[in-house]
Amino acid sequence: MRPVTTRTTEAGPGAGGRVSAGILLYRRRAGRLEVLLAHPGGPFHEKRDLGNWSIPKGEPGPGEELAAAAVREFEEETGTPLPSDTLLPLGTTRQKGGKLVWAWALEGDLDETGARSNTFQVEWPPGSGQLASFPEIDRVAWFEPGEARRRIKEAQAVFVDRLETQLGES
Repeated sequence: MRPVTTRTTEAGPGAGGRVSAGILLYRRRAGRLEVLLAHPGGPFHEKRDLGNWSIPKGEPGPGEELAAAAVREFEEETGTPLPSDTLLPLGTTRQKGGKLVWAWALEGDLDETGARSNTFQVEWPPGSGQLASFPEIDRVAWFEPGEARRRIKEAQAVFVDRLETQLGES
């Protein structure tokens, strides 16, 4: 597939208008492919691991192009600007809850120890009437494709598969 830039508009929303857009950052270490995944923050996810990780992603703003939203969300959720605006399209997948996720891949590197996410507020503890702030992403980590498939949400594993296919890794 041809790379696209963040200025390219893709298709519109999925069922019910629930859409996210994200970036699967990848690198090669010692000749092996690795992908960067994000673990969701907050008290509801802190003890969940396998099948709970995701690509850094989020919802586009009104009128925002999907690829531009993917870049913005990556930067907000990792605190790191992307090294380029040339993205490889990975297509879409529909998650169990019905949300349509668009993804692009980009080669780059990121020191996972320096990643810092934006935050969200939620009533915590439940029923307390008090708001607490939590990071949207509590950590990111690099994984080889096999381990990434174990960690990532089931519906998003297709992005790892598609990346390997595009890079001639499979």
